[in-house]
Amino acid sequence: MIVKMKKLTLLSMASQQEETLEKLRELEVVHVEHVQKPEGEAIDAARQQLQTVHQAKDVLAAQKNEAKVDAPAKGDLVATVLELLNREKELKDQIQNLEHEHHRIAPFGDFDPTSIQQLIENGLFIKLYEVSKKAEPEVPEGVAIETIGENKHNRYILAVSQIDFSLSSTEVALPEQSLSEVEQALESTKEALKKSEEELATQAVHLKQIEKIAEEHSDALTYLEVQHGMGAEEVIVYLKGFYPAEREEDLIAAAQKNGWGYQLEEVADDDNPPTLLRNPKWVSPVKAVFQMIGVVPGYKELDVSALFLIFLSIFFAFIIGDAGYGLLFVALTLFGKMKSKGNKSAQIPLNLMLLMSAFCVVFGALTGNYFGIPIESLPAPLKMLTNSYMTGWNGSAWDTDLAANHIMFICFSIALVHLSIAHIWNIIRKINSPAALVDLGWLFCTWSLFTVVLNMVLYITLPALVQTIQLPLLGAGVLSIIIGLVLTKSYFGLVTLFLDVISNFVDIISYVRLYAVGAASLAIAQAFNGMAADIGFSGIGALGAAAILFAGHGLNIILGAMGVMVHGIRLNTLEFSSHAGVEWAGSPFNPFRKHKDEL
Repeated sequence: MIVKMKKLTLLSMASQQEETLEKLRELEVVHVEHVQKPEGEAIDAARQQLQTVHQAKDVLAAQKNEAKVDAPAKGDLVATVLELLNREKELKDQIQNLEHEHHRIAPFGDFDPTSIQQLIENGLFIKLYEVSKKAEPEVPEGVAIETIGENKHNRYILAVSQIDFSLSSTEVALPEQSLSEVEQALESTKEALKKSEEELATQAVHLKQIEKIAEEHSDALTYLEVQHGMGAEEVIVYLKGFYPAEREEDLIAAAQKNGWGYQLEEVADDDNPPTLLRNPKWVSPVKAVFQMIGVVPGYKELDVSALFLIFLSIFFAFIIGDAGYGLLFVALTLFGKMKSKGNKSAQIPLNLMLLMSAFCVVFGALTGNYFGIPIESLPAPLKMLTNSYMTGWNGSAWDTDLAANHIMFICFSIALVHLSIAHIWNIIRKINSPAALVDLGWLFCTWSLFTVVLNMVLYITLPALVQTIQLPLLGAGVLSIIIGLVLTKSYFGLVTLFLDVISNFVDIISYVRLYAVGAASLAIAQAFNGMAADIGFSGIGALGAAAILFAGHGLNIILGAMGVMVHGIRLNTLEFSSHAGVEWAGSPFNPFRKHKDEL
C-alpha cells in the first residue's frame, strides 16, 4: 500500500530556526522539499568532510580483521586511517620505482656509481649501453668498451673515452645507486609497506565506530541542507514538504506546542510527493529487490509490491528450475539467517531468497530436475513427486519435446494472467472514467492475442468456439481502445495503436524466455555431468570429476542468478509495468531525521 501524503508549509521565527529544526528532526515525519537550492561554504565543507569519512570507512571495510575491541580508537580515527592509506600509497609508488630501477640496471651488475662519477668529474667520458647481438655497433677510435653483462639477445657494455662519443645502440643512464643499494632499499620499503598494511588492518576493529562517524556527518550535512534550503521573509523562515496523512495529529500537536505556523493541504495533481510503501510482513522481502535495482513506484501509481514478489518468485523457479539448487539455496539461506540473527537489514534479502528458493524446489520437484540428473536415474520417491504434464510422461517414457511444449504453454499462460491482472486492476481504478475503456480494450486484445500465440508458436489447434470469437474479440478490443482514447482526448495513442497491438503480441511471446533460460540451465548442468561421467568417479579421476561438477554447477548457478536479474526482473518492471501504467517514477519517502532506520 502507498501511504497517503499531504503537503505542509511550516513557519517559524528566524531567531528560533535552529530550535525548530531540531524539534522537527526529532519528530521524523516531514519529507522536506527545499524552497531554494541549499548552497554555501558550510555545505561545501560538510560534503567534503562526509566524502573523506566515507573514504576512510571504505578502506576499513575492505580490511580483514576478526579481532574484537571495546575501547574507542585513540585520536582522530579518520585522520589516522587516511594517513596510513596515503603512506601505503607512497610506499607502493616507491616500490614500483625501485623495481623499475632494479630491472634497468641489473644486467650491468653491481658497481659503485660514486666512483664512476668521480672519474667523469676528472675528465673521462663513461657511458652504459645495451647492445643487440644481431647489430653490433661500430666503436669509434679512442673508445674502450667492456662487456659487463649479457643475455640471450643483448650485451651490456661499459664504454670509456677521453673525448665525448656516441654509439649506435641504446644508452642507459648511469644509476644514482648501486644494484645492492637498490635491492636493500627495495627490501626495506617492502618491509615498511607490510608493517603499514598490518597497522591499517588493526584499525578495522573500529569499523563500527567510523560508520557511526559517517552517520553523524551525514546527519550534519542533511541539517545544513534543510537549513539553507528554507525560505525567508523578514523575521520569518519557512519550509515546505510532505508528510504521511496518518501522522497529521502528531504534526499539529508539535506545531501548537512549539508555536509554529503551519498550512496543511491535500496533494495537488501537479505535485510530486515521495512514495512511502507499507505492506504486510509477508510482502516486505520485495524491499530488497526495489533497493537493489533502485526503483520505487510513483506516488500516483499502483503499488505492485505483492504481485512483484509473487511473480518474481515464479520467474526465479522457472529460470533456475532445479530442485537441487533450490535445496542448496534454502540451506545456505537458513545458515545466513542464523548467523545474522538480530540484524534486521540482513533478514529482508535472506527472507526474499528463502521464498524464491522454496518456489524453485517445488518447480524442480514437479519437473524432476535435480542437478541435471536424468529423471529415469532418480530414486523412485523423487519420481513420484514429478508432474506428468510438466515432464511429458506418456505412460511409458518421458517425452522431452512434449514437456517443452507444455512448459512453454505454462509460460504463455503466466503471461496472460500477469498482463490481465495489470489491466483489470486499472479498470477497477478507472471505473468512473472513460480511460477504463482503454484498459478493457487491451484486456480483450491480450486474451485474443494469447490464442494467436498458442496457434503460431505451439501449433495448438484451438477449439471451434475460440476460433469463432478470436478475431471479433480482437476487434472489440481495438474498438474499445479507440473509443477510450477519443473520449480522453489521447489522440497520439491512435497514431501508435497498430504498433501497440504488435507490442502487446510481442510482450506475450517474451514470457517464453522463462522456458528458454531454464532449458539452457538444464543443458549446461547435463553437459558438465556428462564430462564428469566420462572421467569417472573411481581412483584419481574422481578428484577431476568432482572438480568439474563443482565448477560447472557453480558456473550454472551464477548464470542462473544473472538470468533472474535480466529476465525475471525485466518481466515485472517492463512488460507487466507497461501494461499496468507503472513507470517507477517515484522517489522514496525520506523524512528529516537523525538516523536511517527502516520505515
